Amino acid sequence: MSLITERSEQFLEKYLNNTSPTGFEMPGQQIWLDYIKPYIHEYKVDNYGTVYGVINPESDYRVVIEAHADEIGWYVNHISKEGFIRVIRNGGSDVVIAPSMRVNIHTVKGPVRGVFGWPAIHVRQGADANLAPSLDNIFIDVGADTKEEVEAMGIHVGCVITFDDGFEIVNNRYYTGRALDNRIGGFCIAEVARLLHENNIKLPFGLYIVNSVQEEVGLRGAEMITKTINPHVAIITDVSHNTNTPLMKAEKLGDIKGGAGPDLCVAPAVHNNLLRIIIEAAQEKEIPFQRSASSRVTGTDTDAFAYSNGGVPSALISLPLKYMHTTVEMAHKSDVENVIKLIYETLQKIQYKQDFRYFK
Repeated sequence: MSLITERSEQFLEKYLNNTSPTGFEMPGQQIWLDYIKPYIHEYKVDNYGTVYGVINPESDYRVVIEAHADEIGWYVNHISKEGFIRVIRNGGSDVVIAPSMRVNIHTVKGPVRGVFGWPAIHVRQGADANLAPSLDNIFIDVGADTKEEVEAMGIHVGCVITFDDGFEIVNNRYYTGRALDNRIGGFCIAEVARLLHENNIKLPFGLYIVNSVQEEVGLRGAEMITKTINPHVAIITDVSHNTNTPLMKAEKLGDIKGGAGPDLCVAPAVHNNLLRIIIEAAQEKEIPFQRSASSRVTGTDTDAFAYSNGGVPSALISLPLKYMHTTVEMAHKSDVENVIKLIYETLQKIQYKQDFRYFK
């Protein structure tokens, strides 16, 4: 029987279809907070929009489970006199996928629809035969003829832009859409909170369920919130590359496959004793998992938590993802469920004031 209920899946669809580009995450954060409120004792929001719910806030021992809420996007950078819009990245946006994509330009008057234009194949000849998208040539068309007409729509330099692509379930097997990186992680930790509440699990510590902002531009939300919470332990969930797809090199990127379980990473920021507890939980509860390694940094909020406050024992549980930073990111439903299970079971193995030091 699936842990994920029909109501949970409805929340997931609403949450993923919402736009939450870096720096403008609050609408999505409100959706997330409204969902977890019945399962927590209190919540707080920091100055930049990171939201966290707390179970057992009276405890002086603090364990974090965390995901990041922001998605990649674009900023309006220039409006030509003919009414065409040039952009810069907001996070790791891929120029290669931009041409022919529909977008929403977010203004104080509401979203304005537009498209990334591109010249037809018929006219790309000679020197332009191999024309490739770049930040120097992609542009947005909102159907205007002049800069003044664009500005009358409420569009100005600095307006944030997101792709328009909705949630689907493909072959009843894969969740797909934009921004699974990493609102799917926010979904997972919300489901952990739900399961703890519904199964009346009493944890011997304070649990901080954290949905951070601004990961896509340098782990900034996690960097701020770890100083606020000052946790004793942090378990981060994010996405990793499903390398079992065309054009991916498993021998270089790691052999990670969708449907084969969460990806457990070994890296300098990952605390070996905490990782051992996670692996023991997986083995005891027969939760499938895969292994990967990162040579220097994980590139996730794990790094921000681990290297804060004199060193916080931290670990990373990743969800294998196809086609990262596109509008058709795909995550296997069984992997999503097993990420939830693994966090849920691991929390029940962490002891009150557990000492993770190597030498005592």
